[in-house]
Amino acid sequence: MLGKEYDELKKQLDELLEKGFIRRSVSPWGAPVLFVEKRDGTMRLSGYHQIKIREKDIPKTAFGHHEFTVVPSGLTNAPVYFMNLMNLILKEELDQFVVVFTDDILIYSKTREQHEKHLRAVLKMLRRNQLHGKYSKCKFWLEKISLLGHVWTTEGVPVDPEKIDAVSNLKTPRNVTEIRSFLGLAKYYRRFIENFSKIAKPMTELLKNKCLKDKLTTTPVLTLPDLRKDFVVYCDASRQGLGCVLMQDNHVVSYASRQLRAHEENYPTHDLELAAVVNALKIWRHYLIGNKCDIYTDHKSLKYIFT
Repeated sequence: MLGKEYDELKKQLDELLEKGFIRRSVSPWGAPVLFVEKRDGTMRLSGYHQIKIREKDIPKTAFGHHEFTVVPSGLTNAPVYFMNLMNLILKEELDQFVVVFTDDILIYSKTREQHEKHLRAVLKMLRRNQLHGKYSKCKFWLEKISLLGHVWTTEGVPVDPEKIDAVSNLKTPRNVTEIRSFLGLAKYYRRFIENFSKIAKPMTELLKNKCLKDKLTTTPVLTLPDLRKDFVVYCDASRQGLGCVLMQDNHVVSYASRQLRAHEENYPTHDLELAAVVNALKIWRHYLIGNKCDIYTDHKSLKYIFT
């Protein structure tokens, strides 16, 4: 442990001893100590120090040469117990103008005057039940807060900029596990994204290993091209991509497809269908040059041009 961190923790221990939150221990038991990193990078002991532990259970919280006299956050049921306490104390105000998330109390109001009354009511209720907040951590008259991955403002709920940076810096998924992890993260923000399902569908399909394996293991037998015979080319286009099939004597010689390029997404249907034809001719020109070929497309204006 670095000297600076050790001094910080020793200072915290001395402060906890002074406040009576911990005491010297001779307990035969031991409990893990949870260290929490603060925003400024320093480390501190974290705990629900508002709730006292029964005297007979205090030795069970021993860590090192000390033991807790109040609830430490390392206990499994500490968050649940504290939430139950807060809900009990503020039950009249909950969902009226108060929201409680563990040890965060959010007070919301329509007007400044109303907010002042709400603040006083909540603070009086906490004082009446001998619960106290750390003034340096309290924030009043906020018009924007960050909570649970979102920024809550008077105008609405945008995505937290820190989360946007995290997504921007993610590495490109390279296997099924990484794709599933990325989609799990992305789905949390689907309410912010128009046509999310349509955009994510190609990645979702990649999770179906069997689908791709089936395509690879049940592909048709391709015929070998005979340059002495005529060819038939079928072309089609959609707003997702271009596709074409090269055939000879009613047997498939080859399939080809690709996604649309950025500028092609603005093409009208006529030009898009024509792009599918041009794409096919470029790919299979080594077969088609010098041979007769029939080109079929389902677009009426192009139907008879290439025959």
